[in-house]
Amino acid sequence: MNNYELTLILNPDLSTKFDDFQTKFEKTLTDINFKINKLENIGRRQLAYSILNHNKGHYAIFQIEGPAEAALELESKLKYDTSVIRHLLLKVDSPSLEDSLLLVESREAKKSPQEEDQSQEKPKTPPAETNTAAESVVKEESKEGE
Repeated sequence: MNNYELTLILNPDLSTKFDDFQTKFEKTLTDINFKINKLENIGRRQLAYSILNHNKGHYAIFQIEGPAEAALELESKLKYDTSVIRHLLLKVDSPSLEDSLLLVESREAKKSPQEEDQSQEKPKTPPAETNTAAESVVKEESKEGE
């Protein structure tokens, strides 16, 4: 049994229907004797260049384990699957069970707009309080000057 990492770029229209694709694809993998160790659903990302008139794609990374003969069959199935824009099947020595850089980057990108929204919602010191503090300093200075 060999370990593989399968990276898929799916049609961006499938982003909302990824769960349906996932169940169908997992059934395909188990039918050809693959075991799924890990799935990373990265989501929709901008492509570096247009592929089949698509500027965005839905990324998914599978860590799978199976025989070499099944890998050839999987390659041919992926080649003719219309929902897959690009695929890359790599044989790896040991499966990486930690999060990929793409997944970490996409999580950080989702967090940063939320953090900006929260920081904008927090009111800074209200102008009334600022004025009263400044007025009290001025009053104290004027008292000392007298």
